[in-house]
Amino acid sequence: MPPVQIPRLTGRLRAPDLGLVINTADPYSVAVGEHYIQARSLKPEQVLRLALPVKPALNVAEFEQLQLAIATHFGAATQALALAWTLPYAVQCNAITGALAMGFDAELCQNTCAISRSSRYFNAATAAPFSALSMRPAMLLAAPSVESAKAMIDRGVAADGTMARRGRPLVSALLLSTSDAARNVRAALYPAAAVLQGPGVELQVGPAEQLSMAKHVMLALTGSVRVALEPAPDWLPGGLGDHLTSAGGALVGEHGQTTVLDWIASGATASHGAVSEPCNHLQKFPHPQVLLLHYLQGATAIEAYWKSVAWPQQSLFVGEPLAAPFARR
Repeated sequence: MPPVQIPRLTGRLRAPDLGLVINTADPYSVAVGEHYIQARSLKPEQVLRLALPVKPALNVAEFEQLQLAIATHFGAATQALALAWTLPYAVQCNAITGALAMGFDAELCQNTCAISRSSRYFNAATAAPFSALSMRPAMLLAAPSVESAKAMIDRGVAADGTMARRGRPLVSALLLSTSDAARNVRAALYPAAAVLQGPGVELQVGPAEQLSMAKHVMLALTGSVRVALEPAPDWLPGGLGDHLTSAGGALVGEHGQTTVLDWIASGATASHGAVSEPCNHLQKFPHPQVLLLHYLQGATAIEAYWKSVAWPQQSLFVGEPLAAPFARR
């Protein structure tokens, strides 16, 4: 696959650019939100506290109340959002992160495999999405437990600037293929080069079995119903991992698929998954080259992930938003 033209980045989101939303009806949200306030030194005006139903999906009226509260509380300086909960993760068939940034799309729920709204944030250079595009990308601070969420947050904070240091070890970016033809379509976007030049990242393009053998993992992308995450990969703080499948962002249910919560539990710092059947449109999943090359320029996890998805309406973005291992301090 020929290289994608990636813009040169000149900045990134920082803690003062972020708004945090805490659900006071959810003990998980309160505990995780308070930890995040301390971890990223957020000011009181950067935090919105309100009560939301604790369930997988909001209805339209409930979402509109949340949307209004966010618009009322946060001013023009707030460029992105962290949502301190695991539930709710959807608004009907839309991901809650997609709906907050792109607006709720009711028509998509008539056919979730249809083409969805295009994101102007895809592969964009801007470090101020709300100011430049009137979009606030959002990310869930979701994890299997409060302690797991706190650990994820701490990994994100610990990651900052670590890969910009001289003498640090070579890190691995894994682009993994499987025999699952429908879910392996993203392999068409994998670059052919064995080693990515410049930032000390070894690009490994190969079978899914490499996930358990690779050292110093910063990125792992694949496609399958289930991913072998035991034993856990050798994650570095700030590591990103996801797989192309139908329900990776459906955090509860009987679908039997690996979800973003499994990636977080294994030690990843951020992940991505679809909340409703997206079919295997490549535009509905992170583009490997865009994701990696934005991250390597010092973008945060929320920026790299959001900028890598062209049609993010069904995309649930989960993790510590401000993790930026390749950013210079």
